[in-house]
Amino acid sequence: MRKIRIGVIGVGQIGKSHLQNYASIPDAEIVAVCDVNEQEARRVAEQYNIPSVYTDYREMLSRDDIEAVDVCLHNNFHAPMTIAALEAGKHVYCEKPIAGTYFDGKRMVEAAKETGKMLHIQLATLYRKETKAAKALIDGGKLGNIYHARSTGFRRRNRPFVDGYGTKFFTKKETATGGALIDMGVYHIAQMLYLLDLPTPTRISGKVYQEMDMDPRRREESGFDVEELALGFVKFKNNLTLDIIESWSVHLGGFEGPSILGSKGGIRLPVFGEGTQNQFSFHSTIGDMDMDSTVNLDLTDYRWHNLRENEDAYDSSQHHWIAALQGRVELLPTADIALQTMLISDGIYLSDKRGEEVSAEELANLKTSTSVTI
Repeated sequence: MRKIRIGVIGVGQIGKSHLQNYASIPDAEIVAVCDVNEQEARRVAEQYNIPSVYTDYREMLSRDDIEAVDVCLHNNFHAPMTIAALEAGKHVYCEKPIAGTYFDGKRMVEAAKETGKMLHIQLATLYRKETKAAKALIDGGKLGNIYHARSTGFRRRNRPFVDGYGTKFFTKKETATGGALIDMGVYHIAQMLYLLDLPTPTRISGKVYQEMDMDPRRREESGFDVEELALGFVKFKNNLTLDIIESWSVHLGGFEGPSILGSKGGIRLPVFGEGTQNQFSFHSTIGDMDMDSTVNLDLTDYRWHNLRENEDAYDSSQHHWIAALQGRVELLPTADIALQTMLISDGIYLSDKRGEEVSAEELANLKTSTSVTI
């Protein structure tokens, strides 16, 4: 298959992670990187044998030989950079969340449609073995009528920067818009929306917290003004509901994993985070006996890779991106999933601010933007 020539914008923590992942994909050819920190950009380019380095993204986007751009910047830069790349005729792969607000994310989706270019959002949980197993059970009708799901994400005490990990830009609304909910929660909510076949939300309520102690010096330096714990409840059409709990920091030893409840069966997935011990399981009643089943996901994954065509296209978000650009598979609707995830996040924040449930219709009509001018 032909190689895909890619330019990467941003060589910070996320950019380096993306470059490391591309290194394992033979058909991905990184031909340029761009970052305002020229010294770091050149160091990273040398490490990965990337021929071209830019500090002005406009120069990189002007190249006709770059087919796709990977945006690895903080949340409030996603919309302006993605739209600029789409309008320059590039397909775009953007780090999660889609943007800082639903309004900004919608602008990105609309720009992709207007330009006829593909927009892909990094939602790593869609490609996990347990997600594939859950999808197979749901598509096979083993859950029956699905009526409720739970999205969970756990960190014991691992807030960016103030607890020693990551940079202070994750902790300020100015650059990140939110905290635990749209840093990690996006993965888990998106996973549920994907498995639930992207249901239509109607009403959203939620509450966010920042209550736990943190290092005073780091608190002051970071300007920490985002949540460390988020809770939400979403009502969808067709009598479906979703509850959400997402933690950067909480005094507990762990959460139960995400779950999906149906009239014929239920699924529990592993929770992502430290100090948690659980596995994928399927629960049903057979022969008037309540059955709790586990699955050998590694063996299933091995068999599917040997029997299914293009199964490698679902090994990771970036494998899928390259395969879709090559035309081997149809791109999963990650932009639509990420956009709806953003709507739910906006709803939780607005509900917390007002102290009441809010409607999805109102949220969809808000023109709130946190986009940074570039």
